[in-house]
Amino acid sequence: MKMNPLGRTGMMVSEICLGTMTWGEQNTEAEGHEQMDYALDQGVNFVDTAEMYSTVPIRAETQGRTEEIIGTWIAASGRREDIILATKMTGNGISWVRDGQGYTRSSVMEAVDGSLKRLKTDHIDLYQLHWPNRGSYHFRKHWAFDASQQDKSKAADDIHETLLGLDDAVKAGKIRAIGLSNESAWGTMQFVHLAEQHNLPRVASIQNEYNLICRMFDTDLAEVAHHEDVGLLAFSPLAAGILSGKYQGGAAPDGSRRSVQNDLGGRWGPATEAATAAYLEVAAKHDLDPSQMAIAFCLTRPFMTSAIIGATRMDQLTTCIGAKDIALSDAVMEDIATVRRAHPMPM
Repeated sequence: MKMNPLGRTGMMVSEICLGTMTWGEQNTEAEGHEQMDYALDQGVNFVDTAEMYSTVPIRAETQGRTEEIIGTWIAASGRREDIILATKMTGNGISWVRDGQGYTRSSVMEAVDGSLKRLKTDHIDLYQLHWPNRGSYHFRKHWAFDASQQDKSKAADDIHETLLGLDDAVKAGKIRAIGLSNESAWGTMQFVHLAEQHNLPRVASIQNEYNLICRMFDTDLAEVAHHEDVGLLAFSPLAAGILSGKYQGGAAPDGSRRSVQNDLGGRWGPATEAATAAYLEVAAKHDLDPSQMAIAFCLTRPFMTSAIIGATRMDQLTTCIGAKDIALSDAVMEDIATVRRAHPMPM
């Protein structure tokens, strides 16, 4: 398993990260523990979760359950030092998490303490902000996103206050490093500049969606990642399972995410099905598993710190982690580039 630097933190993380958001909803505690054991045996040392999980669906009754499952694994295994543990603080708009409040200096410590308790640990290696207080173009909101409605001064003050709260947690020894999620190039640079100006924690990573049919990171954010050492943690490298091909023809297999969430969070539609069909043809042409090809493509990107994979079944997990051993030829990469030009922004 290849290891990559996590920003400028000095920590090294596996290029494949174990995502956990289905644990406690689609997966049992025992299944979550089995996934942890297998992933570590395969060289994965990076585990990502969030205080909001489990999902899908998101609901108050299971909020925090995924962290609890990781916590019971830590307690039972005694292997806390074998993992780089990342979690995320819920942003504004979820009514049952701090009454829908966004990030404030005081709410950061409240959230950190809640995660530490559920995770049964005394520190979090990477603490991330799940989405910006000011709004985000992610989660398919880019079709109507309008940054002109933002107040620049208010947004900057909000980021500064949040950084102060994160600094409190770092100084208390509760978190080691910070990261962003569902953030823009402008927002990321505000965090970088304010940290430098006020000697506050520096952003180490940004967790945004990235896959063959969602490549917004390739432009401005890729430039930020290169110059500022803020690498990508790519969530949904299979586009919620779409790129495996299992939903083609409108299928919704029992137990799959689409059997619970028909539009896959706005991802599924005629354009994504057509683009996926083209990528499936590339995989078949080169005798590649389509899921492994999609993940292996992510691993070729120069800004990639780690690709976050998730599975509800062990055979899926085996396939996804196996992508680490797949080298994509120049011919495959050329065919992928050709498909991208034909289907530039399908979702």
